Amino acid sequence: MEKTLNLLMGRQVSSPQLQALGVALDSTELKQWPAVIIKKGRLFCQRCGFQAPRTNYALPDKSYYCPACLAWGRLTTTMSLYSIPEANDFKKYSQDLLEKKPRLSLWQKKAAKELLQTVKRKQERLLWAVTGAGKTEMLFEALNFALLNQQRVCLATPRVDVCNELYPRLCQVFPKVKSSLLYQNSGQEYTYTQLVVCTVHQLLRFYHAFDLLVIDEVDAFPYVNDHQLHYTVANAKKINSSTLYLTATPDRYLKQQIHQEKLAVTCLPLRYHRHLLPEITLVKLYFPKQKIEARIKRYLAKWIKNKTPFLVFVPQIALLKPILEELQHFWPAIKGECVSALDPDRLQKVKNLRTGSDCYLVTTTILERGITIARLNVMVLQADAPVFSETVLVQIAGRVGRDKDYPTGDVILAYQEMTSALRAAKKQIKLLNKKATQLLKNDEVSTL
Repeated sequence: MEKTLNLLMGRQVSSPQLQALGVALDSTELKQWPAVIIKKGRLFCQRCGFQAPRTNYALPDKSYYCPACLAWGRLTTTMSLYSIPEANDFKKYSQDLLEKKPRLSLWQKKAAKELLQTVKRKQERLLWAVTGAGKTEMLFEALNFALLNQQRVCLATPRVDVCNELYPRLCQVFPKVKSSLLYQNSGQEYTYTQLVVCTVHQLLRFYHAFDLLVIDEVDAFPYVNDHQLHYTVANAKKINSSTLYLTATPDRYLKQQIHQEKLAVTCLPLRYHRHLLPEITLVKLYFPKQKIEARIKRYLAKWIKNKTPFLVFVPQIALLKPILEELQHFWPAIKGECVSALDPDRLQKVKNLRTGSDCYLVTTTILERGITIARLNVMVLQADAPVFSETVLVQIAGRVGRDKDYPTGDVILAYQEMTSALRAAKKQIKLLNKKATQLLKNDEVSTL
């Protein structure tokens, strides 16, 4: 029973879920509150924050249910949520937990210090750093401080792929700390750990659990503009806690929060290897019925000749196979595959590209962020499609030149009609590179 109660610390479960664990509803250690309440004729779910007129979600027994989080077990106005207050029942360490401290540049050290001070003061901060700036490495000192002080720490991100990139790195850096990786079908059963890496949706299962909550890729779907997930994040952390937001491409809301001085920000426009971001090349196409025009084919042929891995982005799943078939027709001896969010083998396919088993992947925006592959080039077909927003295009461009040994590469955006997103993405990268160049000049002056 003690082990079961341990699993409930900082968690929130419904009455049926609690009974399935074999815990009595009247256990003195449990905190209890209504799962769904009615306020002025409106339904309000206290697990996910969903609100709506109650009449839309009435049940035959005259109770009401939340339709938004059914996948996590149905909640009604007749049910309660239960939790055991987070006790921070973790081992006390007497020495530094960082197995190997990363070598940081002067600017990375400055950013890392600001993040550490934010955690010490239980505050909030946005780390706005370009793709490939080393955001994860800049977090290590702040994470180390929290873990040494027996705080419970969570790194949450909207994307499963990013979770799978982060988790092994953190396990390697903090091998003494008990950690867990949580996402749907991850294959891991929930255990009580000090360090949690999860998708943002998994935070629905937590209640006032975390002393430090890091939200990576804060601008990414589905977190961005999702008020329920924002409620979930606020619910998952303790009242007296610290929050760090990470992004390379802040959305309009975050920029507004910064401008209004409601959110502290640390900005780093330079990658860790001191090279600028690869800039965008726009290629206008003239034959809409043709999938891969001759101009595009020349870029692809050059990459294949140089044995450079590449990604070809398309706006719709329906285009994956046609584009893949055309590439296979042009270069039958070169191995490539297609991948989307619906593909159960997508992690293995990314691994095949990374190891060199495949030369290329045709992909949707599922691979716009969260992956690092050396010597990579990218091609975006139909880059004027609505799905390719400014943020998405900058993130896609950020896949290129991330490795210190291969800091350059091609970013080709093929379009028929110029869009504001295309202009803005190209402008944003130029502006960041201008700031980075100034940073490098200042550094040269300071070392004279």
